[in-house]
Amino acid sequence: MWTAVSSSGVPATERFDWFADMVSREVVPTTISSQCPAGFRAEAAVLDLGGLRLSRLAYLPLRSRRTPALIRRSDPEQYQLALVSRSSMLLSQQGNDCAAAAGDLVMWDTSRPWVAQSPSQGGMGELLVLQLPRPAMPLRSRQIEPLLARRLPGSHGMAAMLASFMKSLVDNGDRCTPEELGRLATVTADLAAACLAQHLGVEEDLPAEVRAQARLRQIHAFIERHLGDPELAPSVIAAHHHISLRALHQLFHGTGESVQARVRRRRLEQCRADLARPDLRAPVQDIAARWGFTNPAVFSRTFREVYGLSPSEFRALKIKELCAEGKPR
Repeated sequence: MWTAVSSSGVPATERFDWFADMVSREVVPTTISSQCPAGFRAEAAVLDLGGLRLSRLAYLPLRSRRTPALIRRSDPEQYQLALVSRSSMLLSQQGNDCAAAAGDLVMWDTSRPWVAQSPSQGGMGELLVLQLPRPAMPLRSRQIEPLLARRLPGSHGMAAMLASFMKSLVDNGDRCTPEELGRLATVTADLAAACLAQHLGVEEDLPAEVRAQARLRQIHAFIERHLGDPELAPSVIAAHHHISLRALHQLFHGTGESVQARVRRRRLEQCRADLARPDLRAPVQDIAARWGFTNPAVFSRTFREVYGLSPSEFRALKIKELCAEGKPR
């Protein structure tokens, strides 16, 4: 569950010190400075996944330094991988310097000094910081070192997958049980490792299970993007990812559903969501076609088998429920 705090509940004269203390306590001890500490504002939230943590930090422009003295005093021995979700960030560590913009990823090592800052004209900055214990990373330290304080574009490849997954944790972390969060920690660590390995060109150095999970996440994302394509089939999915049909089915073995079953389930879920929307007046067959069902009769029969009602009956029920709640149709 997210533990969220905001400077709005702190007296104005104490907000900067409050944020500095919170970052040192929940993320890593650092020395933070601001040109306008009297008018400082910030928000923070921490999601404990059990084994690793995700922190969301929003703040006015500041400068952060992790010094050798702070490292000697306290070191969680982590790699911290951040998604810049608002404004930008400058980071220097281990002789490397980078400027990361919104949508980029950037990483630092808590066992080495660094200097980071956000531009004074950038408005509120925001980071999603993934705190990764070193044992959670299957790559060796000497492999990871070249990526410290390097901009990792989050627009494509495994970086885009990881960025999207981190955002989904922010949006949905509160809905997960502790057991689910524990499983998500494994997925998160695997995606992070796959992202770093891809940038280094050492994917083959990852354990086979990590590579398989990362590939499965890529395939899931591909399916989501192409649900509306009636030609979406296992052969198309396998060809796009340059694997055999047999290898594709092996990836899904043990997930609880086949490739075809996942495509069908996600199409039905999207149709169900659209049918429940009071603002969407499209005919049922148009909604079905939008999500890849080309045969209205097959769609209606499949929908009834899964949800116990026909699509039209389900839509009428949702309208009735909205009317009973007094909400506009």
